[in-house]
Amino acid sequence: GMISQEPMTSLNAVMTIGEQLNESVRTHQAVARSEIRIRVLELLDSVGISDPERRVEDYPHQLSGGMKQRVMIAMALAGNPDLLIADEPTTAVDVTIQAQVLELLKNLQHKTAMAILLITHDLGVVAQVADRVAVMYAGQIVEQAPIVPFFKSPHHPYSQRLFGAIPDMRKRGHPLAAIPGAVPSLGQRFHGCRFASRCDRVIEPCHDKVPHWVELTESRCVRCFLYRDDVTRQTRVSTFKSYAKQWRQPQKNFKKKKFVEIKNLRVYFPIQKGVFKRTVGHVRAVDDVSLSLQQGHTLALVGESGCGKTSLGRAILRLIPIAGGTIYFEGTDLIRLRGRKLIDQRSRMQIIFQDPFSSMNPRMMIGEIIEEGMSAQHIGESAAWRRRRVAQLLEQVGLSADVSTHYPHEFSGGQRQRICIARVLAVNPQFIVCDEPTSALDVSVQAQILNLLGELQNRLALTYLLITHDISVVAYMAHEVAVMYLGRIVEKGLVHEVLNEPQHPYTQALLSAVPQIEPEKGTKVIRLRGEIPSATHPPSGCYFHPRCSKAIDRCRVNYPEAVKITDTHVVNCVLAGQKE
Repeated sequence: GMISQEPMTSLNAVMTIGEQLNESVRTHQAVARSEIRIRVLELLDSVGISDPERRVEDYPHQLSGGMKQRVMIAMALAGNPDLLIADEPTTAVDVTIQAQVLELLKNLQHKTAMAILLITHDLGVVAQVADRVAVMYAGQIVEQAPIVPFFKSPHHPYSQRLFGAIPDMRKRGHPLAAIPGAVPSLGQRFHGCRFASRCDRVIEPCHDKVPHWVELTESRCVRCFLYRDDVTRQTRVSTFKSYAKQWRQPQKNFKKKKFVEIKNLRVYFPIQKGVFKRTVGHVRAVDDVSLSLQQGHTLALVGESGCGKTSLGRAILRLIPIAGGTIYFEGTDLIRLRGRKLIDQRSRMQIIFQDPFSSMNPRMMIGEIIEEGMSAQHIGESAAWRRRRVAQLLEQVGLSADVSTHYPHEFSGGQRQRICIARVLAVNPQFIVCDEPTSALDVSVQAQILNLLGELQNRLALTYLLITHDISVVAYMAHEVAVMYLGRIVEKGLVHEVLNEPQHPYTQALLSAVPQIEPEKGTKVIRLRGEIPSATHPPSGCYFHPRCSKAIDRCRVNYPEAVKITDTHVVNCVLAGQKE
């Protein structure tokens, strides 16, 4: 059986999940027609979907991301497979759903004794789920090992560089040790080690001979010349540090000030029905949010999928209608701006979208894509000046000026994200919304993008609103963190306050679900009950109380007031500040 990476594109949008599971059972099992529905309900129950009798009539769009992934797992199990191939099963989901999916896979494996081939770029997921790990580079397996010894001491230079590229709080203020260059094209014929051009310990045989497997122990082997008997131990030692020198200092000294200030912001999407589009309700995507961002700082916005993070980011930029509240950008009220005055502000506020490929016109060349914003904002005295500026921007983000005549499909994911950053910088912004800028990238490419964003922020005093569900990126990049749940901020503070001493039960559950790369140091995951409530009819009182194990009667009556833990750490919870 196989679980595909993106459940929404793998499920048929015009068939109920019951019909799709019915099809899988008929295809793979000799089950009497009268018993097919019973088997379908058993499969849904086995993957933890509550009330399967009702859910079989639902269509994919009626399910959350985690539930869609569970349906995909149920379909893969329909044939009672001996091998389950899980292709990035948690890439597109947040950490709480990820924890549910991984626990489900482990429980199913324990019950059925099936083998699982897990394909992922998340080393934390590997540490949590796998028994053995195989590291792949440019079409070849370069290292195989049991999970615990591999995480204690990776042997292949590529494996070691992957660990050096992982962001965490200890590396703050320093560039990550990104792997130079890019993965070579698989359309060529290789004559030596495929990693040689990016390796810091390359030796003479690496260039013209293909390395063979070297068995280090009975259960561990590596494809590398460094582990031959005639190579000294000193040669095997990596010459790179886990992080390099500190960021270069800013060109100017900027005063710390409230750069962007949001007060009581609301974004409500109307629910319309009938021929005349009668409004019958509203989805409260952003519900009374107040935040402030300092110049040159990064505020990370975290929370489960569907909590309103992206809607908040787009509302700040005036890309979607606003139901109420105020947005001040350097003292200017953006809500009151109209026409040319609003257009003039656009160049100072930009967004890096989650999917770089879908945010670029595939029929336009890279140079035209980057130049488009400058033309719209009348930046530059001539077309020749703008072309020179495009070349400078491409070099600034680590690409050659020659790529300006290429099209988006000719680039890798990391290169496309660099192009999107160049497009954003073309109009000289001061505030950038980074909407999941590294969610679909592997750790080596992610390190390159984070290094680029960090260097640009330090040099140009850029202000970032970083929307992400990757807590390691938050720990490395952010100065402050705001935790969002069902359209409201439930906790905010400095990054070390929120990550080291979370006060809200939701924040505690969110952080406990983050996979750890030290397998022996696994923390107990706090399981949240049920699914996120509807944003159309949020619960009374605290929005989180139906899923909170610590809820008391007060939580069900009134939404909790903000409680100050410190001058910078604020929590909306009646239990905040109380000792266990």
